[in-house]
Order: sequence, then C-alpha cells, then structure tokens
Amino acid sequence: MAHVQRLWNYSPHPKEVGPTMVGDEHSDPNLMNYLGATKRNMLGNHFWEYYVNDAPRIVLDKLENCGYRVVSMTGVGQTLVWCLHKE
Repeated sequence: MAHVQRLWNYSPHPKEVGPTMVGDEHSDPNLMNYLGATKRNMLGNHFWEYYVNDAPRIVLDKLENCGYRVVSMTGVGQTLVWCLHKE
C-alpha cells in the first residue's frame, strides 16, 4: 500500500494576496520550511497553524514542485480551500 500524504491550503480572503494558511501543528516541518511558513497561535485558538504571506497561487505552484496535486477546491463563505494529494 502506498504511503499517502494529504495537505490543505486555504485563504481566508481570496481577493487579497495573503496570508495563506498551509498547515497545522502536525504538518511536516521540512515542508513548512520549504514554503517559508511561520507557526502561530491565534488568540482564543487551542491549536497552532502555519501560514505564509504569499498568494495561494504561489503556494500551489511550490506544492506542485514537491509532487502535490490539487484534488478538489471549494469556497466556504469568503474562504477558499484546496485539498491536495501526494503519493
């Protein structure tokens, strides 16, 4: 059975250029470093998240270079969410 990796990517304000959330506290630190992500904890949240100031298009291009492919995309309110897959 192939090892499957999944990653999510979302932008809370699609008309802006960032920030783009790229992971949570369980994300691969090497990948987060490659993306140039910063780990933060927002006031009131009980979890950590990684974000970058790049536009989603830039992040998706970087992830494609790492072998990730977009599986699906949806909008939730003013937030865009991409689901990616890597075998």
